[in-house]
Amino acid sequence: MTSAPPLAFAPEAGVVEVAGLTKRFGPVHAVTDLSFTVVPGRVTGFLGPNGAGKTTTLRMLLGLATPDAGTATIGGRPYAARTRPASHVGAALEAASFHPGRTARDHLRVYAPQIGVGDDRCEEVLAVVGLTDAADRRTGGFSMGMRQRLALATTLLGDPQVLLLDEPANGLDPEGIAWLRQFLRYLAGQGRTVLVSSHVLSEVEQTVDDVVIIARGRLVHSSSLAQLEALARPAVRISSPDAAGLAALVAEQGWGPSARFDGPTTAVVFDRHCPQVGDAAYARGLQLHELAPAGTSLEALFLQLTADPVDPRVMPPGAAAQPVPPGPPGTAPEVAR
Repeated sequence: MTSAPPLAFAPEAGVVEVAGLTKRFGPVHAVTDLSFTVVPGRVTGFLGPNGAGKTTTLRMLLGLATPDAGTATIGGRPYAARTRPASHVGAALEAASFHPGRTARDHLRVYAPQIGVGDDRCEEVLAVVGLTDAADRRTGGFSMGMRQRLALATTLLGDPQVLLLDEPANGLDPEGIAWLRQFLRYLAGQGRTVLVSSHVLSEVEQTVDDVVIIARGRLVHSSSLAQLEALARPAVRISSPDAAGLAALVAEQGWGPSARFDGPTTAVVFDRHCPQVGDAAYARGLQLHELAPAGTSLEALFLQLTADPVDPRVMPPGAAAQPVPPGPPGTAPEVAR
């Protein structure tokens, strides 16, 4: 992927604003009082477990579902209020569907007149996603990765400033995920707004700049990725047959106030990483039988934020769960995704 200079987008036109958004399907509370903001020039991960309400939220942003309360705007206007929405917003929801007998080029040519672009734009987006050599192949023989690339090419036909992508990494192999990460960064680097949903944090962890995390249709966290990472407190578990030496190491290094001893020969040192602790033990000549991370990983923090607060299998002992009222029984995944 070659670098490209930022495009001349108006920053305010790329702001996605969700305010007090609420949607119910009969007794099912799909989204409840949801508010967040997504800004241009950054990749934002829209995260939550399956059934959290991500797809329903994206559908309301695109005017495909009508909210019971609240607003969802792109550039200060509802999607439906735009005369040429595809030139401002590109979206790929759920699994892309292609006629298996059509070539990749013909698939794009079907959509091009509706969007108001010509065949030359079809060639451009095929090149951008790396499908020029496969342009005359029928999509029925495409791999999952190629299908995802074609779906992205379709969203880019109108050269939109805002991209809303629902689970674009689903089914991709490691090579495809690496390509997608680079591609999303490339788009954000042009000044576009990129909102990508996923139910797995590790899938987008190396891609996103910001995170919006929801669970049971409600917001549970919104910040930069760096701020979320700061909540995942590092810790190191160390064991030594020399109990006195271990105690002296902890005291000498000033780790004592936050360290926890699990018996005389094992300690957990907080706010430190394995190389730091290992170097200190080596410098003191302390023999170690164990040196291992023991803190809260980013993925574990994500699971804690999105877990059912009454589920003792996920919440760690002594952790205080934030009360998030669940929806009524019988939530249907197909309408509360």
